[in-house]
Amino acid sequence: MRFSTATALALAGALSIAHLHAQQPPPKQAMDETTRKVAGGGIKAAGWQGKIDASEAAKGLKIDDSKLVLQGGELQLNNGPAAVYWNPANKVAGDVTVSATFTEPKYMSSNDHPHPYGLFIGGNKLDTDQATLIYCTPYGTGTFILRGFGPAPFRLDGGGRGTPSDAIHKAEPGGSVTQDVEMSVKGDKVECKINGTTVASHAKAEVVGAGKLESTDGLVGIRAAHNLDVNIKNFKVTK
Repeated sequence: MRFSTATALALAGALSIAHLHAQQPPPKQAMDETTRKVAGGGIKAAGWQGKIDASEAAKGLKIDDSKLVLQGGELQLNNGPAAVYWNPANKVAGDVTVSATFTEPKYMSSNDHPHPYGLFIGGNKLDTDQATLIYCTPYGTGTFILRGFGPAPFRLDGGGRGTPSDAIHKAEPGGSVTQDVEMSVKGDKVECKINGTTVASHAKAEVVGAGKLESTDGLVGIRAAHNLDVNIKNFKVTK
């Protein structure tokens, strides 16, 4: 009888705790973040194009919900939906290096947690649902991710919100942070450098194939997560 009573009390306590947890909202970072629509949006940098992620398009968003302009040689991006941006003139084959300097003028000013931005290479069929590319993007927290679409997303480096690296500049909310990003294909290697330090290096065989890249040849350009403001200068492609 004592055993039955103790068991019943324990079960009642467990159910009470479970009910309490069920009533509590999930942690803020686990909630879906609403993607903003930028007023006066559209791509206004001559020659540039863009495409938003399929998950953003499923919400009824479009590329004109972000704004990309070119002023004084600097690309200024106010991003709504997560997207990639490219200029068709930047289609390359073989060994190539693409680099740019990214500045977030007010870190986390348009979101409540860090979002990454950087470069992509190996872009093919970008205007279709079968797009393939690989991108390297740092966060202002001092981490980075190396991921791709093939056409389904695939991950190489950076679980959760990224892999830490001392090379990446950290920022305080509201402050400015700048990152130099470089991606390259050299021989059998695909590499990413951030602020002059190689943070990721993979053999082509790890990034090209079924479920991954169609090829490391293709378009190169900019990758940006949703809800962030970033300026890009010195965008350069070296063949």
